[in-house]
Amino acid sequence: MIEPRRVYLLCPAILLALSACSTGNMAPANSPVRLTILHTNDHHGHFWENADHEYGLAARKTLIDRVRAEVKSEGGVTLVLDAGDVNTGIPESDLQEAEPDFRGMSLVGYDAMAVGNHEFDKSPAVMQHQQREWSNFPWLSANIYQNGAHLFSPYHIFSVGGLRIAVMGLTTNDTAKMGVAERFPGVQFRPPIDEAATLVPALRRQADVVIALTHMGHYPDGKHGVNAPGDVELARAVPGIDMVVGGHSHNAVCMLEPNVRNDAYVPGAPCAPDRQNGAWIVQAAEWGKFVGRADFELRNGKLELVKYRLLPVNLHKIASGAVTSRPYTEEIPEDKQMLALLQTFRDRAGGKLLEKIGRTSGSFDGVRLHVRNYATNLGRLITTAMMKKTGADLALISSGSIRDSLPAGVVTYRDLLMVQPFGNHIVVVSMRGDELQNYLQAVARMTPGSGAFAQYAGMRMQLTSDRRIASITIGGKNIDPQAIYRIAVNSFIAKGGDGYPDLSRHPDNFDTDLSDVAVLRDYIADHDLLNPEDFIP
Repeated sequence: MIEPRRVYLLCPAILLALSACSTGNMAPANSPVRLTILHTNDHHGHFWENADHEYGLAARKTLIDRVRAEVKSEGGVTLVLDAGDVNTGIPESDLQEAEPDFRGMSLVGYDAMAVGNHEFDKSPAVMQHQQREWSNFPWLSANIYQNGAHLFSPYHIFSVGGLRIAVMGLTTNDTAKMGVAERFPGVQFRPPIDEAATLVPALRRQADVVIALTHMGHYPDGKHGVNAPGDVELARAVPGIDMVVGGHSHNAVCMLEPNVRNDAYVPGAPCAPDRQNGAWIVQAAEWGKFVGRADFELRNGKLELVKYRLLPVNLHKIASGAVTSRPYTEEIPEDKQMLALLQTFRDRAGGKLLEKIGRTSGSFDGVRLHVRNYATNLGRLITTAMMKKTGADLALISSGSIRDSLPAGVVTYRDLLMVQPFGNHIVVVSMRGDELQNYLQAVARMTPGSGAFAQYAGMRMQLTSDRRIASITIGGKNIDPQAIYRIAVNSFIAKGGDGYPDLSRHPDNFDTDLSDVAVLRDYIADHDLLNPEDFIP
């Protein structure tokens, strides 16, 4: 880990004035300086290896230590960066407020982290513990304000090996749609591109290298749909950025050709990062499956990318005709010091997670790519459970609240927390049919591919090509504009999360105080055996 110099928060006008007085680059004029950037993103609680012995912080530390040593032996320097969303996804982590994850990342020696939207899943008090007590690296975001002041450091400048490297943090302003204001009064997510446009010219004159460490998403050719603009749009709009180290969209950013991403990337294969307006754009999928490695040389003030790779962290494949899997690349041993640290937290999570809830005859589909693009049996199961518990006529959730599939066979409490880790509760709202139709029209406009895409039960909707409602049936009957219907939703979208209409002040809003996990648990426990075919949308 490189020790950063202290950076003071300054208003844009002062930053620009200082940049005009800067002495400029400090790197040697003739001899090249080698710089390696290692990066991860969207860790989401995966501190321990999975059942197939893939990823996990112990193997990640070994890999990063090896690269650091290699680069140092050749006279280079290394920065290790994470693009945010350390929180939320694995019960053993969630139950302990991601303490094992942040302590583990500190042991790895991360140099900086961008603030992700899921860092706001926690209360201000928990966030303070995570940031000040468990992390020995800075959290960065230039576009998050509270009561008019930066909530986090906007950037750090690292002085190492004769280089001055500016790392600026940026966070998607879609975070504002996620119910944050209730827990963080006065918080404001300003457009990150606007903040970068002000900050980059100042950093450019103070540093040899400018890196945007972002949690904004990679959308090929800037086609971001209903999402806030991402890394491509940032690079195109703001000149002077050398590299964008990104997260949020969970992609391995490997390009087939300009503006065409290879979404069928195979671990271990060559990977060409995106390139926009002179900036290299990278992202390393999710969960620590890869460590991205970018090797640069700076010569005479010009930064050149020598080589880029995505290094798999014990990812496995099943060869044709084989029964057991084998790693794509050479197995990486787990670091013993990291294992000792993490085992304590793993043991602490205890037996509650292994409590048996029920059984299924097959798996229920919660794959991210599936639930965000079409209705699945798991979406139908969850919303059916909500209807059953509340007596509602229909129920819906945004697909982003589904984080994993439900396995075939015995279902444990841990499995349920993997599916629904956010701790939402169920809200029931009574509406007249005409009001409900207007609400559902807003829901229908949540396009496939985003976390806002709806999963539902109790109704059917027919849409036109421009996503307008052609017909709605509820309980098998056409919607009656004058009838009263009860709709069950989770508390996240009831408060306007994911851009849904805000129902929090609706006169007929009733918060049941039932958690989404408890509702699903009770429904599964009430059935001897759940059959996925019974929940086909």
